[in-house]
Amino acid sequence: MESDKTMAVDYKTLKNGGFMRQKQKNNFSLRIAVVGGNLTTENLVKIAEVAEKYGDGHVHLTSRQGVEIPFIKLEDIDAVKEELAKGDCRPGVCGPRVRTVTACQGNQICPSGNIDTYDIAKKIDERYFGRELPHKFKFGVTGCRNNCLKAEENDVGIKGALAVDWKESECINCGLCEKVCREDAITIKDGKVVVDYKKCNSCGRCAKSCPTDAWDTTEAYELSFGGTFGNHIAKGVNPIGLITSEEQLFRVTDAAIEYFKENGNAGERFKFTIDRVGREDFYKKLKEAYDG
Repeated sequence: MESDKTMAVDYKTLKNGGFMRQKQKNNFSLRIAVVGGNLTTENLVKIAEVAEKYGDGHVHLTSRQGVEIPFIKLEDIDAVKEELAKGDCRPGVCGPRVRTVTACQGNQICPSGNIDTYDIAKKIDERYFGRELPHKFKFGVTGCRNNCLKAEENDVGIKGALAVDWKESECINCGLCEKVCREDAITIKDGKVVVDYKKCNSCGRCAKSCPTDAWDTTEAYELSFGGTFGNHIAKGVNPIGLITSEEQLFRVTDAAIEYFKENGNAGERFKFTIDRVGREDFYKKLKEAYDG
């Protein structure tokens, strides 16, 4: 029979604060808050020290770019939080709230990237992280059409895009843009580049391959909504056009979060709220936010 001390432990609050019960009694796996997959060397040193001192000397890297320190003892939880704070680390969250934002390296490092994914991930984290909702809610930010972060698996997925416009005055008619386009959206007729924008997926390969910068480009975001990848697998869908400003982006994400908060049932993922209430109603709210 458990002692009064054990029975008095508020396991729900501990889990909400990132301390998840293990199968071993009075042992917890601590989830560290990681934004966009980025950790400093200071963070890593402190995590290693805590894992060695209070855990069993190893950490686990989660499927969502998180770091977990297992085998934290119940009596050490407060000391662990104090130690982590010295290395600018904070516990993550579990339960029905906005979770860690994942991101690829984006255009600050990756040649394929169309947007600064880490910058957007940080802003999303600052705006939404830990917000209470009917169920867990996940953001994923991926820099381009290669989709390394699998944006459509998330409740809200953000994919980097480039809106392109040909500049005739700079073009030398080398034909490279036509060759690299995977959607057959570009043809060259009578020395002019013709773009079929119905086929164009805004990947930006044409502009990035051009030797003379004969394209005007605008960074953009393509959003998907209602993705899941657990017991029920569903691909998020994109009912709106490209988003070309952060202001517009956050109007739309605000609308999605508020829609879920107002309409979701406890324990119901975002996708199932959309299905139950009606996709047309949700799409209408998104369009209103999109148009401002």
